[in-house]
Amino acid sequence: MLNLLKVAGQMQGISEQLQKEAKQLADKLSRAEILFQSAIANQAQLTQNRQQWSDRLAFNCAEPMESLQEIRVIPPMASPHTVLATDGSQIAPSRHEIAYCYLINVGRVALHYGSGAYPLLDSVPEVYYKPEDLYGARKWGIQTEEWMTFKRTVAEAIALAELAEVSLPTPTETTHEVYPILALSDGSLIHWELDPLPKEARAKILPDILSAWERLRNAGIPLASYISSPRTVEAINFLRLQACTFAQPDCATHCANKLLDYVPCSQVQPLRDATLWNRLLQPGECSPLWHSHAPILQEYGDHDIYFCYLHVGSEVARIEMPAWTALDEQLRLRSLSLILAQVQKGYGYPVALAEAHNQAVVTGSDRHRFFAILENQMIKSGLRNVSTSYKEARKRGSIA
Repeated sequence: MLNLLKVAGQMQGISEQLQKEAKQLADKLSRAEILFQSAIANQAQLTQNRQQWSDRLAFNCAEPMESLQEIRVIPPMASPHTVLATDGSQIAPSRHEIAYCYLINVGRVALHYGSGAYPLLDSVPEVYYKPEDLYGARKWGIQTEEWMTFKRTVAEAIALAELAEVSLPTPTETTHEVYPILALSDGSLIHWELDPLPKEARAKILPDILSAWERLRNAGIPLASYISSPRTVEAINFLRLQACTFAQPDCATHCANKLLDYVPCSQVQPLRDATLWNRLLQPGECSPLWHSHAPILQEYGDHDIYFCYLHVGSEVARIEMPAWTALDEQLRLRSLSLILAQVQKGYGYPVALAEAHNQAVVTGSDRHRFFAILENQMIKSGLRNVSTSYKEARKRGSIA
C-alpha cells in the first residue's frame, strides 16, 4: 500500500525542481526564437549544410520542405466525411499463469459524418501460443514481452488497412459525391524502436507494416498519425545548424570530445519542437512540412515520413504522414482539416483514436476471465494439474 504521507513530503522538492526547469526553459525558448528568425534568412544554406554534412552530425536533423515562414490556417472539415482508426492492447505473458501465452486486442473504429451510416465500434482479439510466437525472437536477444509489442504494432497497421478496404469511399446515391476518408493512427509512424534490432528481426516486423500502408495507398486512402505531447527535437536540431559557430557543421571533428552542455549548438537543448511551435502558432495554424531523416527510414522505401505541427487549440500535436499523403498538397491539407475536426469533436483529442483505445483496452477483470476461459478449455481437453503458480495464488488471496 502506498504511504501518501511519505509521498507528500517529497512533493516540495519536485515543485522546486520544476520551477527551476521552467525558468531555464523560458530562457532557451527565447534563444530558439532568435535562432529561428535567423534561420529564415539562411534556410537555403542551412539545408545545404544538412545535406552535405549529414554523416558528420552528432544529432538527427529534419529538413524543412517549405519556407520556415509558411504557416497555414487549417479550417476544420465541416462537410460529410469518414475517419478510421485502430489501437491495440494486450494481455502480457506470465510464467505464473496456467499457460504461457499472450493476447493482442485491436480496437477498430469507423466514424461516418453527414452520411447517416452507422459507426463501427468493435475489437479483434488474437491469442498467440505457438513456440515461434513465444520464443522465436529470443535468438536475437528479444524478450517475449518486447516482441509482443512489435506484433501489436503490426496488428494495428493490418487492421487499419483491412478496415479501410471495406470502407472505400463510394458515390452517394443522390449526389454521386465521394466523401473524404482518412485512416488515422495513434503514435509515430517512424518506428524508432526497431532501429536497434538486428536486421533479421526487423524483417519480421517492418515489411508487414509497410505492406499494410501500401494497401492504403492502393485504395487511395490517406494515412496520418496523431502524436499528443510530442517529445521529438528534429526541428529544433535544424536550428542547431544555425547556432554552430564553425564554418562547417562537422561535429565529429570539432566537438567529438566535448560534453553536450559545452558545445556551441547546445544553447537550445533540451527544448522540444512542440514547445517552440506553441510559441509560433495560433490555434488552427499549421507549421511548414518537414522531412524526417531518422535512420530507420532508410528501410521505408516509398513510404518515407514527413511531419508538421498543428495547433489544435488544446495543444500542439505532431502530425506524421507517409510521402504519398504528405507530398500531395491537397490530400495533406484535407487530412489536417479532418484531424482538426476530430480534435474538436473529441474535446481536445481525436474522438476516433479515443474510441479505438476504449475498444482495445483490456481491463483487469477481462484478464481474469480470459484465463478462466483458458482453464476451462484446458480441463475439457483432458489436461490435469491446471493451476497458477503458488506466488500468483498467494497474491490473489492476500490476508492483509
